[in-house]
Amino acid sequence: MVKVLILAICMLFSITHTHASAAVQVIINSSMKLDSLTTTQLRRIYSMRQSVWPNGQPITVYALPRSHPTHQVFSKKTLKIFPYQLDRVWNKLVFSGTGKKPIIVDTQAQLLEAVSSTEGAIGYIDNMEIKDAVNVVNVHK
Repeated sequence: MVKVLILAICMLFSITHTHASAAVQVIINSSMKLDSLTTTQLRRIYSMRQSVWPNGQPITVYALPRSHPTHQVFSKKTLKIFPYQLDRVWNKLVFSGTGKKPIIVDTQAQLLEAVSSTEGAIGYIDNMEIKDAVNVVNVHK
């Protein structure tokens, strides 16, 4: 009985550890010709403080639910903020009437489809097959 319990705990740890260490890729619609963004720029986009691209095109921001493992990794590793902090920023914008939050989609497949079909869109996925209608953006300091 103890061996089965230990095995179950080890399997659970390896599954959650795999999700936590998965690489998250920032993607944008292929209509945008950007190769890279800084962490600061990405944080401004996801905190809804930057609403247009440098060429003047509106940014449509897509995100996964707060509890999604990919969102957790994206928030902590890429944006360098906790998911609950991001939620607070979005809620403040909505409740104060000064802004809106990103469009939340349930799955990575939905997010990939939304970004690929919306000009000026941005999102993030982990190690999925990338469509031609999106570009992967390098994120640097």
